Amino acid sequence: MEVWQMWVVAGVILLIFEVFTPGFVTACFGIGCFAAGLLSYLGLGYIAQTVIFCVVSLGLFWTIRPLVKKHLYKTGETIKTNVDALIGLVGLVDETIDPTTDSGRVKVGGDDWRAVSLDDVLIEKGKKVVVKKVEGTKVFVSLVS
Repeated sequence: MEVWQMWVVAGVILLIFEVFTPGFVTACFGIGCFAAGLLSYLGLGYIAQTVIFCVVSLGLFWTIRPLVKKHLYKTGETIKTNVDALIGLVGLVDETIDPTTDSGRVKVGGDDWRAVSLDDVLIEKGKKVVVKKVEGTKVFVSLVS
């Protein structure tokens, strides 16, 4: 096997490895291997191959990698799950919410929750409320405007 073929094989292995290790790190080195393989194919020496491998790999690592990470690994809005998904939902008061007796129940998303009024007001049964926060088994609600 010739030297340029070894560079190409190393580049292919690094690109395959990139599939299992996200972050566009090994891909930079794989592309550097391809560049060094091209120089080897053109007949340049080992020093030139090593230098171009380092320059291309590090150049991609410091210039292209941040752009790839920015577009492929976006850190956008995450999907809310569990009790975090309840915040902002509208529920129906099942049992009058009375701040003086600390009682009241509300149905939110088909589930029955112990409810507390955030505004310390009496909320009658049948009224619509919006969940503002959740603590343990209690939802803190306020009347829908």
